[in-house]
Amino acid sequence: MPAEPPRAPQDSQTARATPRIPAGIWVIGFVSLLMDISSEMIHSLLPLFMVSALGASALAVGIVEGLAESTALIVKVFSGVLSDYLGKRKGLAVFGYALGAFTKPLFAIAPTVGVVLSARVIDRIGKGIRGAPRDALVADITPPTLRGAAFGLRQSLDTVGAFLGPLLAAGLMWLWSDNFRAVFWVAVIPGLLAVVLLAWGVREPERHAGLRRINPIDRKNLRRLSGAYWWVVGVGAVFTLARFSEAFLVLRAQQTGMALALVPLVMVAMNLVFAASAYPFGKLSDRVSHKALLAGGLLVLIAADLVLALGGHWSTLLAGVALWGIHMGMTQGLLATMVANHAPEDLRGTAFGLFNLVSGLAMLVASVVAGLLWDRLGAEFTFYAGAAFSAIALLALGKRL
Repeated sequence: MPAEPPRAPQDSQTARATPRIPAGIWVIGFVSLLMDISSEMIHSLLPLFMVSALGASALAVGIVEGLAESTALIVKVFSGVLSDYLGKRKGLAVFGYALGAFTKPLFAIAPTVGVVLSARVIDRIGKGIRGAPRDALVADITPPTLRGAAFGLRQSLDTVGAFLGPLLAAGLMWLWSDNFRAVFWVAVIPGLLAVVLLAWGVREPERHAGLRRINPIDRKNLRRLSGAYWWVVGVGAVFTLARFSEAFLVLRAQQTGMALALVPLVMVAMNLVFAASAYPFGKLSDRVSHKALLAGGLLVLIAADLVLALGGHWSTLLAGVALWGIHMGMTQGLLATMVANHAPEDLRGTAFGLFNLVSGLAMLVASVVAGLLWDRLGAEFTFYAGAAFSAIALLALGKRL
């Protein structure tokens, strides 16, 4: 037989080429960035606004945050199921982002904590509607070998917005003499830009010809979710219980004597570390044991809680906040990747929705308990309790390593 002709140089180069993250993931990431700028301009100031301007207690802050965030996570199960049934993700994601953008003015006109709660819940319903379809869309667009990097990139860009928002809020608070409501009005603009970018900048993949429309919550289909998937759901709930609402980081910063206009910089610092670490840890998760990385994340959270409990100076506070950000970077994209890897393609929306339903209930419990501990026993005990629960979770996780 004649010898096989040598491979052309360009073929060799193509074979060695490193696959790239699809352009749609970058667009989704920048959509998340803009919406997080909008949301965090408000959320970084909201605990202080409720306590100083509306006279709310720490327990009230915990209830508002817990109800709002748990509502968002619970709604995700319905939007995820619907996106699987329709075989479409983008339309639901656009609607969810639009709902979030159009509720931002409610914060600027809120006269009572009740109105703030209503605005926060409606805003988080929008987040819930867009969350599971968006995450499923990321998984649909990305090759399996790049999912960790793709989820890490989206989370990183999302978190860039999460530190730019508080930074902008702090600057405007200084410029406008602590005018909360004026800052809240400015937050409307990036939210609207996010909706426009998603509507015109992302093309949804065509539904595979072999995939038929199914009822995702039919018992037969739910049985297709493996034991490994349900283990990830349980782990996500434990992590949520161990890490209560970040609103308590803002309240802790106020206790150190920081100027009111500078308190949002605490969230800037946390999210800056989160953004810088999410993509590298996402890439790392494509190569190393997921369970070992989760255990490392819990160790970092324990260290963060202890530093925040012990520190009364702003420098110690920032060290604890930085550790909190590293924990988030290590675990948030990783958990999303694990859900995507263990879910059937036609049930991804449902899988993300159920994951967030369980995490939502855990968030409600964690935030209310944290508020009670803060009011009854003090800030230090709240963070000690978080460290203790994280240690218990680490011991349980160690049995599976």
